[in-house]
Amino acid sequence: MGWSQDLFRALWRSLSREVKEHVGTDQFGNKYYCIPQYKNWRGQTIREKRIVEGANKKEVDYEIGDIPTEWEAWIRRTRKTPPTMEEIVKNEEYREEVKIKSQDFCEKEKLLSKETSEELLPPPVQTQIKGHASAPYFGKEEPSVAPSSTGKTFQPGSWVPQDGKSHSQ
Repeated sequence: MGWSQDLFRALWRSLSREVKEHVGTDQFGNKYYCIPQYKNWRGQTIREKRIVEGANKKEVDYEIGDIPTEWEAWIRRTRKTPPTMEEIVKNEEYREEVKIKSQDFCEKEKLLSKETSEELLPPPVQTQIKGHASAPYFGKEEPSVAPSSTGKTFQPGSWVPQDGKSHSQ
């Protein structure tokens, strides 16, 4: 199916006035193309297309990192101009430098944390948990018979009506 698909694409490009311009190639062998804005046979304006042909022709072989970030930014239209090889090499060196500095920083932090952790941290405190926070008497010994109030909070007691007395009197 690969050759028939390529033939159909070539036929379609020739009929639709799509002209693929080679823009660049990266260090992995991927080729980047641009199809400029054009009007199709019905008069519709078709916007610019940016295409990458991978070095590995199989789509299932694509993995993250196969396309440099600079080229990916160009494909996704976050940058207007395609990157140069010098720019890609410069950014790659910068990424390596940052990676080395971050590894050095992590190693220094580990050494400092081992030295100072014993001095700075207080001994752990043992806490005793009584009851559950959602219980109405959390933190108290037992619910009392008499209601209690501190002004802003009111805690009802466990009131039980007395025998033989009526509320209507």
